[in-house]
Amino acid sequence: MGSLIDELQRREAAAREEAEDLRGRIAQLAERLAGVEERLSRLVITRETVDEVLSGSGAEASPAVMPDGVAPSRSGHLAAVGVLAVPPWRPGLEATVLPEAYRDLLEVAEDAGRSLRAATAEGLRSKLKRLAERGWLTEEAGPGLFELAARNGTGQAAKPG
Repeated sequence: MGSLIDELQRREAAAREEAEDLRGRIAQLAERLAGVEERLSRLVITRETVDEVLSGSGAEASPAVMPDGVAPSRSGHLAAVGVLAVPPWRPGLEATVLPEAYRDLLEVAEDAGRSLRAATAEGLRSKLKRLAERGWLTEEAGPGLFELAARNGTGQAAKPG
């Protein structure tokens, strides 16, 4: 019977070693993926900005003006050049004015109900920092810990829209 137990322990140790090796590979691939996704995001933004500049979408005067004084382009989207994509929070300003990626971050913070720490992805961390700088989130729980900011002593935070 002892040899059966020994064989099972050997197989268990081998499976643990293989699982640890796979976890290491997954971590490496996740890092590579985050880097490639960040590069892809920058390339998409750059191409869209160049398209807007070359098409002259920001060159004409637009009749509509956004609440914080930013004029939309012909497509209805904010022009990328010289625009504050994340306006500072102020009373009455809804999260719907934020780009979708930032609204998603606010929704995650709301759903978590606790402080969140940014992963090593710098793109994510910079978005969280920008939301904190502009009053949508706070880092009061500690450096790198982000949560929804309370509003005017009511405890109500901006709801993602």
